[in-house]
Amino acid sequence: MNRRELIKAFAAAAPLTVAGRVWAAPATDARLLVVFLRGAYDAANVLVPVSSDFYYQSRPTLGIAKPDAGNPNAALSLSADWGLHPAFRDSLYPIWEKREIAFVPFAGTGDDLTRSHFETQDTIELGQSVGGARDYRSGFMSRLAAELTRTRPISFTDQLPLIFRGTKQVPNTSINNVGKPSVDDRQAALIKEMYAQSPLAPSVSEGFRVRDDVYRSISAEMTAANRGAVSPRGFELSARRIGRLMRDQFNVGFVDVGGWDTHVNQGAANGYLADRLGELGRGLAGFSEEIGQPGWRDTVVVVISEFGRTFRENGDRGTDHGHGSVYWVLGGGINGGRIHGEQVKIDQVHLFQNRDYPVLTDYRAMLAGLFERMYGLGAANLQRIFPGARPAELGLV
Repeated sequence: MNRRELIKAFAAAAPLTVAGRVWAAPATDARLLVVFLRGAYDAANVLVPVSSDFYYQSRPTLGIAKPDAGNPNAALSLSADWGLHPAFRDSLYPIWEKREIAFVPFAGTGDDLTRSHFETQDTIELGQSVGGARDYRSGFMSRLAAELTRTRPISFTDQLPLIFRGTKQVPNTSINNVGKPSVDDRQAALIKEMYAQSPLAPSVSEGFRVRDDVYRSISAEMTAANRGAVSPRGFELSARRIGRLMRDQFNVGFVDVGGWDTHVNQGAANGYLADRLGELGRGLAGFSEEIGQPGWRDTVVVVISEFGRTFRENGDRGTDHGHGSVYWVLGGGINGGRIHGEQVKIDQVHLFQNRDYPVLTDYRAMLAGLFERMYGLGAANLQRIFPGARPAELGLV
């Protein structure tokens, strides 16, 4: 199915007029999954600006090597200017080669400059202008579902997220069942009891104490930023189940994945971030496989995050809260294998406030343009979903 056929499929059913409102009627098998990476992932080490000398100067320990077929730790070549993190070699890179994934760099919240996890996550989920009064009872995916007919929405979260709050009843189901220490307090007590009469008893007790202290200190801020989101490992383990549910029962879904607040020891081609990316990539690949053909041709997956991270690495071999990010769009019928949207040269002159990627594509404009093409939505529909936003035609579908 090519781009034109996908558009025809999404717009196959004629719009309905009910009580003076035009309701879009998506094709029965059309599916949308929004994946929110809570904690602000480091976009510059996922979509790697391999042609930028400034990138390598700014990241002496975190930089991903330029594409090199003989180096397993080098970026995977996407174009003359961009590469992909090697953690995606066996998951997302084959999807790129099939032209079923696209990237939109310099994307984010153009009007939210707080660099606060919580405020910016709220901004994105609400989909409302920052300058006006916020209605916390109305998330943009709830408004999208209300504009469509025959929608069966679901949230794969512990609690109903802000993005799905609204007048439409939306079920939620938890997939957050991994990511905590593998030995719980009860098991730790039993192990310490087993060694109570052994010379190793002090070492065992100290080992558990250090483990708990380290876990608490590292996870405190990240846990807050995650807002209860599933870990990347949890997403990897659950993605196929999500795929089955969306293949058979639901067609508008949301899942959030935490673990992306990498202030310390982020790693480069290997390390903490690389491990999380590997889990996420395998999860997305598994989701697409579980959807199966022809369902994948009618499915669009959008991966977003609240903001990017500082372009330069910090003194702790990590990155701090930034601004512009990179969004991903996957699906069997999208215009993939391309880097979409406005771009600028990656150098010091073009950094936002001399520290971050700028935002050149506003998230509301990008999503409005995508929904317009997917569902055949008119201007009035889009204004109810993203008030005051003007849809951007990026050629994603």
